[in-house]
Amino acid sequence: MKFLRIAILIPLFVMLGYFGTQAYHAAKAYECSTAEIAQLSDASGLAQGKLDYLTSVISFGLIKDKRQAKLMQLKKEQTEHQQQSRQYLYYFLVLLAVIILFSLSCTLTGMTLVLATGSLVSLIFGLINPILMVTIHKEIEHLGDVILSFESKGIMGSVGKLFESGESVVALTILLFSVIIPIVKISTLIFTLIFKQFRFAHHLVSFFKHLGKWSMVDVFVVAIFLVYLTSNQGEVSRAEIQIGLYFFLIYVILSMITTMLTQKAISPSSHLHDQKMP
Repeated sequence: MKFLRIAILIPLFVMLGYFGTQAYHAAKAYECSTAEIAQLSDASGLAQGKLDYLTSVISFGLIKDKRQAKLMQLKKEQTEHQQQSRQYLYYFLVLLAVIILFSLSCTLTGMTLVLATGSLVSLIFGLINPILMVTIHKEIEHLGDVILSFESKGIMGSVGKLFESGESVVALTILLFSVIIPIVKISTLIFTLIFKQFRFAHHLVSFFKHLGKWSMVDVFVVAIFLVYLTSNQGEVSRAEIQIGLYFFLIYVILSMITTMLTQKAISPSSHLHDQKMP
């Protein structure tokens, strides 16, 4: 039964990684098409658009407004990519729910290990995917709604940008509490669960309990991170949440559950319980 469960879980996790990867590619495509639209909607782009429109009118349509045609095509692609990213995120959530339900048939240790693996996969996609798109725009006379700047924000990408801009303290804080500690915490849980029958693995228990004290700091830091990214001085800012935030929230929820189950799984009484399970 144990090997049968493993044989079922492995392809399920492979599919989970596939859906996460497809969601990432769709999210990056959505980011690129949105960036191109923003470029066409800045001051120079809108001015060129009005000139192209005027030229098209004067020539009675003989000279096509290529900018408008390109803009319409980009908006169509943008909508398609956004729908695809959300669709694959939905597939990821459904499959993850199926894996969790299947893990209920496993031993306590096996179920906890499955949840820890799902948490790690969710964390990885939460770190690499964009979590927020910020657009700063302003209404300008004769031009209309002009996009002044556009940025797509992700945890890993923003850490690099913060280092480049000299914001080392903020970058290190986000890197430590949203990247390093979560990865170390989940890796420690998985390692402890796999080798819990060995004596040396139990030395990790005290370290694991210390890490548990930081279980909500990553959430707090990401909340501050979002406020930091959306804050602006005077201009109108529009923020759009991206799928990376949902992946990160999935990690947070699974991590909290895994933490509680791991404490039970590594207790001496859990060995007897595991032996009774088929």
